[in-house]
Amino acid sequence: MAETQKRVRRTVEERAAELDKKIQAHKEAIKLLEEKKAELFRPRKRRRTEAEINKELIARAKKAGLSSKEIAERLGVEID
Repeated sequence: MAETQKRVRRTVEERAAELDKKIQAHKEAIKLLEEKKAELFRPRKRRRTEAEINKELIARAKKAGLSSKEIAERLGVEID
């Protein structure tokens, strides 16, 4: 005859601890899902176009005291 091994019964505290682990894992999963949901409603940064970047560069150069002619010279562009 094969000997059967008796089932080990867990205590109430052991079962409660196991359930607490599962609850914690689910809370973490919920937190991640809430962060993803919040990301959906967060406004994204708008990419600037080349024209906007160029306009800003020229404005900063003029603010620094450079004239259009000086900007063109530094860029190596000839203006008539």
